[in-house]
Amino acid sequence: MTITAGAPPRHSKPVGLALGFLTGGVTGASLTAFIGGCVVGRAALIVTGLILPAVYGLVFFLAMLPRRAREAAVVPRMAPAVIESLEALGGETSDVPVRFELSVTPDDAPAFRVEITQDVNLVELPDYRPRGVVVVEYPPDRPWKTRIVKRPTPEWEERVAAARVDSVPGPAMKSDPPPEGCAGGLLNLFGLLLGAAAVLLLFRADLFDSHEGGSGTSRPSVSSWSSTTTVTSATGTVTLGAGQSMLDQGELRKAVESLTRGADKRQALTVVVQDHMLTVVFSPTGVKTAGFDPRSLPYERVPGLVEEATTTLGVEPPQSWQLTADGVSGSLTLRVVATGGGDTGVLETDGQGKVLRRSGS
Repeated sequence: MTITAGAPPRHSKPVGLALGFLTGGVTGASLTAFIGGCVVGRAALIVTGLILPAVYGLVFFLAMLPRRAREAAVVPRMAPAVIESLEALGGETSDVPVRFELSVTPDDAPAFRVEITQDVNLVELPDYRPRGVVVVEYPPDRPWKTRIVKRPTPEWEERVAAARVDSVPGPAMKSDPPPEGCAGGLLNLFGLLLGAAAVLLLFRADLFDSHEGGSGTSRPSVSSWSSTTTVTSATGTVTLGAGQSMLDQGELRKAVESLTRGADKRQALTVVVQDHMLTVVFSPTGVKTAGFDPRSLPYERVPGLVEEATTTLGVEPPQSWQLTADGVSGSLTLRVVATGGGDTGVLETDGQGKVLRRSGS
């Protein structure tokens, strides 16, 4: 290989830019998936956010194996070099990073000038001085990876002890790759944003469709049902967990059925439904009184009735609502009360959810 004196190392800028773009995309996608999964409680998103960077790292490692094998197969070349200048960069350990500028003069290749950074023990630091001659080794195809041989063979020690090495003119190669500049930063940012957008698009159903539109009745749809159920001889209560509502699809029916399991299908005198709580007052056991089967409630009509009560009866803004199903009089009636801002709206229906009366104050 021919080495031009002072020539900078060759780096594949397009490959570096593409790698930066891909890394930004994976970073944006994994962070968005993990954070979004934690917010909406989706295990699939959380797992995706954790697995994606691990898979990317594994693929990158496997893709680089052939290159590492080729580089490892190259036999390093040794040569004398003169220290043009050196600068200790500081450090808190016994090994101090030192920046060297060297003029390297191989026997069978053109001389070149290179700038490297190498750790040197504090005890050995006085052995290195400007115009001192040292032994270096470097891969013939990557001279910017030159390293000082700290303990050369006796033959090389004798050779450099009597060697006179001339300085090589021109700029020095640098072992660190040059920064990609503004284009690299913009590509990294674009990749990050594109990765985040891809996750939002692919998992939009999990992240967005779980929220239904509507004033005062937007409720997250939850896939798991966590609740606290308390049943006594007279009452039964179901309290939903955080992020759940009795207005979510199927939640009210599920809560009522959890209180009416078993062979004894108890009648109810009153059913009170609030956003996170259901309370059923049962008819006394063994006493013939008026009542109704709580499972006969018009479940599908309840969300619409609540929305109508909170949006059309002059309650601004609605802060709370309560639905009461009463069968004490013999016929089932439903009463939805919405309150907020000192106002109260009342909606009354029959047992089928047909509106009988509206009032607001």
